[in-house]
Amino acid sequence: MIKFLPLESTDYRSKKLMEHIVIIGNGIAGVTAARHIRKLSNKKITIVSAESNYFFSRTALMYVYMGHMKFEHTQPYENWFWKKNRIDLLNAYVSKVNHKNKKLLLSDGTQINFDKLIIATGSKPNKFGWKGQDLEGVQGLYSKQDLELLETNAPNKKVCKRAVIVGGGLIGIELAEMLRSRDIPVTFLVREDSFWNGVLPSGESQLINEHIQEHHINLRLGVNLGEILADENGRAKAITIKETGEEIACNLVGLTAGVTPNIDFLKDSGIELGRGVKVNRLLETNIKNIYAIGDCAEQHEAIGHRRPIEAVWYTGRMMGETLAQTICGNPTEYKPGHWFNSAKFLDIEYQTYGWVFSERAKKEYEKHFHWRHTKEKVCITVAFNRETGRFLGINTFGIRMRHELFDRWLTEERNVDFVMEHLADANFDPEFYKAFEKEIISKYNGDFGKSIDIKKKSLKRIFSLS
Repeated sequence: MIKFLPLESTDYRSKKLMEHIVIIGNGIAGVTAARHIRKLSNKKITIVSAESNYFFSRTALMYVYMGHMKFEHTQPYENWFWKKNRIDLLNAYVSKVNHKNKKLLLSDGTQINFDKLIIATGSKPNKFGWKGQDLEGVQGLYSKQDLELLETNAPNKKVCKRAVIVGGGLIGIELAEMLRSRDIPVTFLVREDSFWNGVLPSGESQLINEHIQEHHINLRLGVNLGEILADENGRAKAITIKETGEEIACNLVGLTAGVTPNIDFLKDSGIELGRGVKVNRLLETNIKNIYAIGDCAEQHEAIGHRRPIEAVWYTGRMMGETLAQTICGNPTEYKPGHWFNSAKFLDIEYQTYGWVFSERAKKEYEKHFHWRHTKEKVCITVAFNRETGRFLGINTFGIRMRHELFDRWLTEERNVDFVMEHLADANFDPEFYKAFEKEIISKYNGDFGKSIDIKKKSLKRIFSLS
């Protein structure tokens, strides 16, 4: 648990004696930086955001629409938390950064001075110049405002008789699940010939294809959006398929073809930009005392197999923690460690640890073992070095695994046989869930001519007590 420093006396209240840290953006990256700077120092901290008054869990927005929670339940901190911990919140839009004078110009004409600036402005939905992309009834799914707009555009199946989602990825499938929770018919346009097959190996991608269709979603693979057609009031009324000219009537078009860094306000600022804000390993920009973290930050050189821009919740959190150290006098490089991520494809949980590439990106040395249950939507893919047998990574669908254990095995460069023998240790499913290790090992032995026996789960091994 993080312990926050006590309130300061009059020295704190004298702003002239304080170094002022301004953070643009109140997502996970910016808020984590603020919390850890407060933990480490008495600096003055201001978070500027036009999205919402208080930090909320972006990944929980879908559950608000689905009726599982109210918006206030997505806020992990009580409203009094910010004042108590001396983190000032300003609901405003930054229109310009003047790094020479260390000032931010807000859209209402007022200015804010800063000593150090952290840019944590996140992402916005991609648009690719489609005709009609700015019509009413066309939207993305990223912000609180997007959620509110969705309530207007698709409150029920009477108002929204059909929705078309453009772009196959995690946001797209979330939006599809949200709409289906209100019985709104959904057509899902995916340009690839199998869902998310630029990321997932073919066996997993096929499983998700089937699962989407079983949830009564009209999945259209290998097609592109042509244009969005307007009615007489300037609202979306239909889309066309680029390849065939087919017209599909709809009341909502969801644009979920990825995201791009939200950095338009930084043009002509002098801060070096690429697709995102260019940073080094210390998360510094080319301007002294200006930093960038989260979805909007772009590494000059990618770290290992990672992308230069990582639009992932946990990396935003890690960048915030790392940068707080540097801001508070302990220069620390961003070292995210082994890749991991988790998501949900409708009601199938997905986890990945290490690197398991799709056929499109698979390395020459990489070999895969794939197992899928004959009836249930459960599968795993294990990647290993075909020459050395070194374990490289694992994807799981429908089986929960222990992050700490796979992180340890990747660091120890364990052999794939060792990992397969100890799969029971890695399983994190509740006690009475069905286990699949014996079936998995049986197929592994058959595929590779091995005679491995699964080891019984050992808490001693799991928690490294030996």
